[in-house]
Amino acid sequence: MFFKNKKKTAQKTQPHSTNMDKCIEQLKTCLHDSSDFVIKTMKINNKRVLLAYLSEFIKDSSLNNHIIRHLNRVSQDELTYQCLRETLPVAKLSVTNQLPIISENIVRGHVYIFVDGDSAGILAEIGERATRAIDISLNESTIFGPKVSFTEEVSANLNLVRGRIDDPNLKVEKIIVGKRAKTSVYIVYISDIADIENVKTFKQRLEELDVDTIIDSSILSQQIEDNSLSIFPQFTVTELPDLLTTSLIHGKVGLLVDRSPTAIIGPATFLSFFESSEDIYVRWNMGTFLRFLRFTSIFLSVLLTPAYVAVLTFHYEVIPSALLNSLGESRANVPFPPVYEALIMEFVIEMLREAAARLPIKVGQSIGVVGGIVIGTAAVQAGFTSNILIIIIGLSAIGSFTAPSYIMGTTIRLIRFPIIVLAGLWGGVGIMFCFCFILIHLLRLTTLGRPYMSPVYPLRLRDWKYSLFRSPPQYYSMRPETNHPSDSQRIPLKKQKMKKDIDE
Repeated sequence: MFFKNKKKTAQKTQPHSTNMDKCIEQLKTCLHDSSDFVIKTMKINNKRVLLAYLSEFIKDSSLNNHIIRHLNRVSQDELTYQCLRETLPVAKLSVTNQLPIISENIVRGHVYIFVDGDSAGILAEIGERATRAIDISLNESTIFGPKVSFTEEVSANLNLVRGRIDDPNLKVEKIIVGKRAKTSVYIVYISDIADIENVKTFKQRLEELDVDTIIDSSILSQQIEDNSLSIFPQFTVTELPDLLTTSLIHGKVGLLVDRSPTAIIGPATFLSFFESSEDIYVRWNMGTFLRFLRFTSIFLSVLLTPAYVAVLTFHYEVIPSALLNSLGESRANVPFPPVYEALIMEFVIEMLREAAARLPIKVGQSIGVVGGIVIGTAAVQAGFTSNILIIIIGLSAIGSFTAPSYIMGTTIRLIRFPIIVLAGLWGGVGIMFCFCFILIHLLRLTTLGRPYMSPVYPLRLRDWKYSLFRSPPQYYSMRPETNHPSDSQRIPLKKQKMKKDIDE
């Protein structure tokens, strides 16, 4: 074991040869002589100069303007890595002779410049990666507020955050994650507001992460969760810069991952997944109504179908007599028990939703509506299901779509299936058993070591205006206690309530 570790360390600190021909062979070996790996040699002032790069990252115009044109102007004495480091017109330059470092930076878009006989060379970052322009958010639509969303370019994402929080205390820390394909992860927080324990927890989990690579922030959020076996998401993943900046001001911590169009926000609570960034842009009473509408819709989405199964299987006495007759006529030709009927229709709705998501946009927009109407009507006419269940299934599906977070909406739809099964086995007792099990699980769950059900448990009444409802602006003088901010006061309460006319 000792010799293995020693050999591995020796490979990490392997310098290349000072002879150019041997250096070229070593670089080709490190890059496996890839077809897009370009090695360009030039003779300048009787000295051989090597340029090594990947063709898809480095444009000929950039190479000529930033590197070759300058090399042709230097004298023979200045043709060393010490002088080139001071005179090359490139912002990001570094000196090295280590083959692992050179190969890692070449695949990220650097050019390696080496003068024959020198002990080291220069890495110049002039590469250009394929990016897309900043556009509106497609997955988190809003009516009010900013419409821009993050892109896959992390520098552009940091620009969006810095543009909204022009505070010198906004701190960005970079951590490299991944052994094979290294990914840059940036921890973003306001140093005099965020709780340092949350920042340290993020750092520790990122540094201890032993993976080949991180493809997207959604994958990273699953790998650093407190409980990866839980069905409930423990970090907010968003593509809206304004949601991230609002969370930072409230004392939370954000993660931006290179090549990912979404940001991770933590610590997150269960109620935060039902908050929309749009709530703060409308009047407080409207925002409160929208939040209560979402909570009620989600609750009914989970309860309606299991209640239908439980009532028809065990609790006929709770059905009003006027409704009992129509319900009996509707189910007269249905060959399945209520539990099978509900599970089949729920599964059909999930198939329609998944099909609409996977089809092209123009086709997917119509498949959900047309498929639901056609299949629902045909199922009722064929005696496959009842009219009332179609209505209940439709209301449950609509209720789950009111969750602003797509991940939480999917979670709500998934937990409906075991509740339906228990409702078919034990009726109302089964529903209560499943609800109690979920509640106990939520109370035990943590995010970054913080309670997941805060501010309900532990009870923090002052934070309810940030989660359950909204208050008038003058009552937001303190930051949410749930986030444990270092600076808990936003605006002094006395100044917030002072509203004078110009003649006072």
